Amino acid sequence: MNADFGAPKEHAGGLQQRRALYQPRLPPCLQGPTVRAEYGDATTTIDPSCAHVLAQAFPNTFGQPLVSFVAPADAAAEERPPIRVGVVFSGRQSPGGHNVVWGLHDALKAYNPQSVLYGFVGGTEGLFANKTLEITDDVLASYKNQGGFDLLGRSIDQIRTTKQVSSAMATCHSLNLDGLVIIGGVTSNSDAAQLAETLIQNNCKTKVVGVPVSLNGDLKNQFVETTVGFDTVCKVNSQLVSNVCLDAISAGKYYYFVRLMGRKASHVAFECALQSHPNMLILGEEVALSKLTLMEIINKICDGVQARAELGKYHGVLVIPEGLIESIPEMYALIQEINILHNNNVPVAEMSSQLSPWAAALFQFLPPFIRRELLLHQESDNSAQLSQIDTEQLLAHLVETEMIKRTKEGRYKGRKFSSVCHFFGYQARGSIPSNFDCDYAYALGRISLHMIAAGLTGYMATVANLKDPVDKWRCAAAPLTAMMSLKRHLRGPGAIPIGKPSIHPSPIDLKGKAYELLREKASSFLLDDFYRTPGGIQFEGPGSDAKPITLTIENQDYVGDIEILKECLSKVETSNPFIWLEFQIKTKLRTRSLNIGMPTDDVFPGEDHGEARVLSGDPQGGHQFHVISDGRADSDVPPPQRRAAPLPFQVSSGLKPACVWVVVE
Repeated sequence: MNADFGAPKEHAGGLQQRRALYQPRLPPCLQGPTVRAEYGDATTTIDPSCAHVLAQAFPNTFGQPLVSFVAPADAAAEERPPIRVGVVFSGRQSPGGHNVVWGLHDALKAYNPQSVLYGFVGGTEGLFANKTLEITDDVLASYKNQGGFDLLGRSIDQIRTTKQVSSAMATCHSLNLDGLVIIGGVTSNSDAAQLAETLIQNNCKTKVVGVPVSLNGDLKNQFVETTVGFDTVCKVNSQLVSNVCLDAISAGKYYYFVRLMGRKASHVAFECALQSHPNMLILGEEVALSKLTLMEIINKICDGVQARAELGKYHGVLVIPEGLIESIPEMYALIQEINILHNNNVPVAEMSSQLSPWAAALFQFLPPFIRRELLLHQESDNSAQLSQIDTEQLLAHLVETEMIKRTKEGRYKGRKFSSVCHFFGYQARGSIPSNFDCDYAYALGRISLHMIAAGLTGYMATVANLKDPVDKWRCAAAPLTAMMSLKRHLRGPGAIPIGKPSIHPSPIDLKGKAYELLREKASSFLLDDFYRTPGGIQFEGPGSDAKPITLTIENQDYVGDIEILKECLSKVETSNPFIWLEFQIKTKLRTRSLNIGMPTDDVFPGEDHGEARVLSGDPQGGHQFHVISDGRADSDVPPPQRRAAPLPFQVSSGLKPACVWVVVE
């Protein structure tokens, strides 16, 4: 283990020292030592078809309710027992991770000064080996608002095997932990869900909670709007991309091929394109949806180069995600064959001879440097080392070959094509976090303590309404099982079933508002050199509170949507039964204007509606109002008798009520 973990930074620079003085802002409900937990509806999962499997796999933690945290009504002091909590960095380093620990520590000490926080040194390996560092004010002093994970370090990103889970449980018993906070992305939080279930089954009192920290920004769903670190990483990379754009237009003779982080989803490349406006952006989700082959992608790029040449422009910038190569159908199939050979312990030197005929032909077509990189040993999750595959160089090589071919055929008459390649993969991971990531991470850390104090396990700390100022944020906890499914959602239609429930990376929504904005500007980006320079991260003054463009455009506020629904249902309960009420309910799925008719002689149809249940009732004027729900889609609900009015309102795939009816008897 590195002896420098947690050591004071005696030679910190002026900016580091200045940033350490920044005090993260908190939403009102987190400004005191305690909160009031409000329990909502029970949850199911994002894919109702596998709910029964999840219920069997997680009998103790599946179906838990959503929990919202609000300021306590009574601020009177009360005796609170000390709490013992452990925290571990499980995912890859991401800016803001230290502030999660800081927020957890401050909330712990405010709850009871005798409480103890242990950090596991060396990531999950430290958790298994019970290697700890007690987190104190002195230890934290050098790491507040700082980048990296060097306070504690990290190792493998999993708590999965029987031995690993048993070792983690033994550590929890040994330290008598009341709670364990796991900081990471989709893989780490999937493991957190399984660990929480296992600890309950073994009568271990330790509560397990997860915190969404991932630079890729792919842990997104109706509960999680974005992850800690995504904003900072995109700001840093956007500055680099914009610098390259200005360099390209200044020289006027190079095409820059830039690869950014993003394995299973292209969120970083997408956000950076919106911030810096490169000429071309190729998203893995687009390629998979359209099933574009490698040569079709090359031809599209060459067509763009040729169109710009007709305007006298021989420079440009192309941005791609590192996971693009897996989105190309034939490349994905080749990688899968290579993975199988790795799993069968076939020596690297013999792999090319054991490929299928078509895979061998494709393999031989690729440049030698790509062939070497495709054969590299797998990651810890048995996937290809995408960060080590120079996809940008592959594209540049094939584009140059195609442009030479077009020149010989007389189809291209411009200057010789020249390229420069960059991979911005690790440069941003240790960046000093933005104000947004500092605030967001610190709030999530404090929420984690309140989750443990409330006895919650198998939950993730969440904050909603992030697009608005901090004082408008809504703090909550969502069950990890509500984010899980048995299907790996790929970038194209369909999915590949897997045997174990997991939280999967969320791809870019190709029907969303942000993508629609990108498509509207694509032609201008390609031809007009509409470059934008966001500059470096601002910590004070104008721009210091800027947030990801995709976050502000998507305008997702799931908890707020639930509040709107409750308010509307309240109006239904208290309104005159002969009056029509029209309102709009905005949800993650759609916005619909609904008319609710309530004649007194209408009744609910007599068919069997499964788990239909009364959510609310309020007698008024001799009439009983009911809001009845079941789990079926609109098309599955039989038509009502006479004039009963249905409300085909999709609450969410994460909540049990899917179709709501209002009935007056």
